[in-house]
Amino acid sequence: MEKEIDRKVIFKGNILNIEKYRVKLIDNTVASREVARFSGAVAVVLFNENNIVLVEQFRFPVGKRVLEIPAGRLENEDPVHCAKREVKEETGYSCRNIEKLTEIYTSPGFSDEVIHIFRADVEGHGEPQPDPGEFVDVIELSTTECLKKIKNGEIKDSKTIAGILFALKLKEGE
Repeated sequence: MEKEIDRKVIFKGNILNIEKYRVKLIDNTVASREVARFSGAVAVVLFNENNIVLVEQFRFPVGKRVLEIPAGRLENEDPVHCAKREVKEETGYSCRNIEKLTEIYTSPGFSDEVIHIFRADVEGHGEPQPDPGEFVDVIELSTTECLKKIKNGEIKDSKTIAGILFALKLKEGE
């Protein structure tokens, strides 16, 4: 275990805070750690019969459009409620049979972010209601197409890869 000596808040933002720590290591030496604190998020592998509903949007940090499962930040709410809200906002769909698959740490070397991953089936359709400044295209792909895009590197988003592979493995009954 590492023991905290002191902590300084470096940055307070809208979606994350950055803290810098001095810690004592197991061998009694001192090291520094920079930690991104994040409220957490949800992501949903949404099935429309045999297709998976994805969203594509420009992601500024990587400078390109990214194909992802619907997802969003927790806002002091139950993860199931957040999952249903995000699916509705990003795709226009409502969810049924929503179930939690797993939780993942996105980058535990520098962040405390946890993403709660769910699977759900489409129920009903309306108009997407993305957040202001969010421009999302809804794309449905067969499970085979999704796996092909993961394998050839067209889908690089970690929560999307983990969610799809986990959901499909469970669908096989394992």
